[in-house]
Amino acid sequence: MSFVVLFSTTSFAITKHYCGDTLIDTAVFNKAETCGMEMDLASTVEGCSVIKENCCNDEQILIDGQDEVQIQFDKISFEQKVFIASFIYSYVNLFEGLDKNVSSFQEYVPPIVTNHIYKIDESYLI
Repeated sequence: MSFVVLFSTTSFAITKHYCGDTLIDTAVFNKAETCGMEMDLASTVEGCSVIKENCCNDEQILIDGQDEVQIQFDKISFEQKVFIASFIYSYVNLFEGLDKNVSSFQEYVPPIVTNHIYKIDESYLI
């Protein structure tokens, strides 16, 4: 139960780096590595300005965990009570075993062995 609470309240981010339409890197909990082709900001050289479009972009997906955890169950509806009762009943019945081992051959006597059949049918490779 503690693992369920831990994972339901954990938030994390998935970052992706695209170069054009190609996915280069995906990372969880940290920043994705780049392809090294990012463009610097526009540079101006003596009145001449060149602006090139950057082919790379980053995408970030944030997955927020649950902020509030309900600790007390003060009000349980009738449907929840029925579900809990039926779950416990079916779970307990899974482990019911037989009171004793029932064997169908317990009252029969085994036959008397006169010849050892495994000795008669032996074959040897020479």
